Amino acid sequence: MSRKFVTELVDGENVEEIFLLSEKQLRANRNASLYLLATLRDKTGTINGLMWNVSDESMSQMNAGDFVKAKGKVQLYQGGLQMILTSIKPVSSDDLDPSDFHPQSALNVDQLLARVKELLLSVEDVHLKSLMECFFIDETIMANFCLSPAGIKTHHAYQGGLLEHVTNLLEIADRITPLYPDLNIDLLKVGVFLHDLGKTRELSYDSSFAYTDEGQLLGHMHIANEMLEQKIQETESLLGEPFPAETALRLKHMVLSHHGSYEFGSSKLPMTPEAIALHHLDNLDAKLNEFSRSIADDPNAQSSWTPFSPRLDRKLFKGLTSGQ
Repeated sequence: MSRKFVTELVDGENVEEIFLLSEKQLRANRNASLYLLATLRDKTGTINGLMWNVSDESMSQMNAGDFVKAKGKVQLYQGGLQMILTSIKPVSSDDLDPSDFHPQSALNVDQLLARVKELLLSVEDVHLKSLMECFFIDETIMANFCLSPAGIKTHHAYQGGLLEHVTNLLEIADRITPLYPDLNIDLLKVGVFLHDLGKTRELSYDSSFAYTDEGQLLGHMHIANEMLEQKIQETESLLGEPFPAETALRLKHMVLSHHGSYEFGSSKLPMTPEAIALHHLDNLDAKLNEFSRSIADDPNAQSSWTPFSPRLDRKLFKGLTSGQ
């Protein structure tokens, strides 16, 4: 029997369907009564589910990452859809197709990875090329690199999202080379590969997307530089000579500064041409992906605007609908 996906839900519809519970919160209203705020997900998107007058005990049987059968009615609220739940309970995953619940890149992962390797193995610097080779032969790192999202809720928040994000940045970096001859394109390309690599360990993405303990305590920038230091040692063993100290410093600086400002989590401000280029390319691709997906995933097809996004601090214009 075919399932009802999130993007197919409409205002006023009664629904009884299985979703992945990606987030669960118990909150108190003004009367101190508890209610459930659940984020329900499938491969097409998410919808908030609310259930009134619950208890800690009744909700203790399910946790984020569980599959649940949710029953309720869809309603339009502040420009977006939500579901008022009358029932929600955990179900076994035995007869479920995991691909129905995990958002994935629409692009071919094998082709993306092949392009990443092509662009990075084309660098002329022998030390940087050998460094990339040491990463590429690490099956665990590369498997996680192909599977990891680039974020939990914001940009490229789907399996394969990190690979897609890095591929986009490498393509842009490759194209701007003729415009900026003083830019060290080899450093920029390797920095692109490294900048979010720590997310392969910062995030968990087998079921629901969440932060690992390591991710919470260290963050992906520190993790990426730890991975880089290990591969630099392997590169030195491979070449039988020291890795250039300045090159290592420039790479680590790019990782630590790619968020661009202290306000957004950078340990350092970008202080090299390659670091500032990485920051702006990263921000461009992330913002365009977030805008595009916010528009594409909005289930309210009758509106010319998306609901207000607190993160973006704005609504997005989707275009005039028919009849306007």
